[in-house]
Parts: sequence; structure tokens; C-alpha cells
Amino acid sequence: QVLLVESGGGLVQTGDSLRLSCVASEPPFDRFAMGWFRQAPGKEREFVAAINWSGGSTYYADSVKGRFTISRDNAKDTVYLQMSDLKVEDTAVYYCAADGELQDYSGAYYPTYWGQGTQVSVSS
Repeated sequence: QVLLVESGGGLVQTGDSLRLSCVASEPPFDRFAMGWFRQAPGKEREFVAAINWSGGSTYYADSVKGRFTISRDNAKDTVYLQMSDLKVEDTAVYYCAADGELQDYSGAYYPTYWGQGTQVSVSS
């Protein structure tokens, strides 16, 4: 069982930036695909971004392309989500995800492990 611990959420204003971090407790982190999902109140959980094991391939939801950047540091067992130009509609609980299936040709991601989530709230 892989434990994922997110941090970095908070309350910000529109146009601000935040960086989320997710640390994995167990190896082999550097063999895992990793990703971020989010769930807004009253909505289903949705895909935000994913990154393959090496960091060489990244995938984004259309709603965050150009504003969010996913990256990883395998030496620190950590994946990041840099969020810029935040909008009110980005308000959600953000979940880190690990392992599972990441489809290179489509970017579809079906994780095995989930974190507990971190709240991101954007006010106007």
C-alpha cells in the first residue's frame, strides 16, 4: 500500500499561484505514473494532469492547459502541481494519484492509489 500525502493547498485570489506537493511513502516511486485529480462541491472527480515515470511525458485537462504544470522529483519521491492564474472554477479538493495505467496515446489515467486530498479555494 502506497501512502500519498498532499500539501500546499489554501485560500487564494483569482490570478494567484499555488504549488501542490505530493510525497509517496513507498518505492518504487520512480516506476509510477503520477497524477492529480480534483473534485469540486457537487461534482464528480475529474482528471487534472498526469506525468509518466520519467517525467518525459505530461498530460493535462483542457481546462488547465497553459496554466498548470505537473512535474516530479524522483530523488525526493515527490510530484508537484504548479498552478498559475487561478480561477474561481479551480476551487476543489485536489487529490494526488499514483501507479495504475497511464495511456501514452490518449493521456487517460487510471490510478491505483489516492491521497487524502488538499483543499484549494480561489476567491474573486
